[in-house]
Amino acid sequence: MKLLQSISGKPLLKLCLFSVSILTIILFGSCKEEKKENFTKGISLNTIEEKKSSTTEYENRGKYLVEIIGCHDCHSPKKLGERGPEMITELAFSGFQANNNLPSLNKQALEEGWILMNQDLTAFVGPWGVSYAANLTPHDTGMGTWTFQQFKRAMVEGKYKGQENTRMLLPPMPWQNFKDIKEEDLKAMYFYFKSLPPVANVVPPVKPLKDL
Repeated sequence: MKLLQSISGKPLLKLCLFSVSILTIILFGSCKEEKKENFTKGISLNTIEEKKSSTTEYENRGKYLVEIIGCHDCHSPKKLGERGPEMITELAFSGFQANNNLPSLNKQALEEGWILMNQDLTAFVGPWGVSYAANLTPHDTGMGTWTFQQFKRAMVEGKYKGQENTRMLLPPMPWQNFKDIKEEDLKAMYFYFKSLPPVANVVPPVKPLKDL
């Protein structure tokens, strides 16, 4: 009888309350950890989404800039159509094509002060010799290995391939126009060029006038 009373009395009640308390602590702690984990995951996912959004915004801004600046005019190969030169989309920004040959030059025209260009506007002849439009796609033969600092140096300082100890960029590259360009705009252009489909094309080196 005493045993039954002890089971149904206060000792049992205390045991039940203690068990409930322990269970509550465990459940509360578990919920708290789950909330913390979900919150951390939320921050990580938001950061990733913000980064993707930021990169996409840069690329879109860069596309807008390179198109209104006219980078296609010289750096994208073209074919002659009914309305004149038409860009070859799959070769966009890949520069003068390595398998192309220039037509024979009219040296008399050069001596008389003319500056010449080929029919797809990717090669130019003047007092500096023959200059070729560069490959700006992210292939190793183009801008594939370029850092942002190289791109900035080429655009702002006019340095060939963005390297410090190298020659200046030749006409018709109007790098002088970009010396005061905002760094954010340069980054946007850089991100856009890096997002393009890479095109394998080794642009030939400059040819001095005396070698023509």
